[in-house]
Amino acid sequence: MASVEVSLKEMMTAVEGALGAAVVDYTSGMALGTLGGGKDLDMTIAAAGNTDVIRAKVRTMEQLGLQSQIEDVLITLGGQYHLIRLVTGRNGNGLFLYLVLDKGRSNLAMARHQLRRVEEQLEI
Repeated sequence: MASVEVSLKEMMTAVEGALGAAVVDYTSGMALGTLGGGKDLDMTIAAAGNTDVIRAKVRTMEQLGLQSQIEDVLITLGGQYHLIRLVTGRNGNGLFLYLVLDKGRSNLAMARHQLRRVEEQLEI
């Protein structure tokens, strides 16, 4: 099992083109931890803002009566991918992993695979 800090380091080092990572509580909008980012990418603000995306999607699925769980959400920008993966483990209810990737240097399929692996090992 991995802590938040270890999980963040794994997300940043195991995924080519990673620009920033966060573990976020979407019930409160607070990041439990962030790594990376910079002056043009404030991971705390980005993580808090993406809680609205997750809340809206969860609410829409409930209204539609969909029984499936969200695996991940992808937001594609001109030069970046923003990948959000909900944590479904026993201690992860209400959390998501958030990873920002350089679109030109990353492999989206590998990033999704790595986030799944990090999710499985995360212990809160």
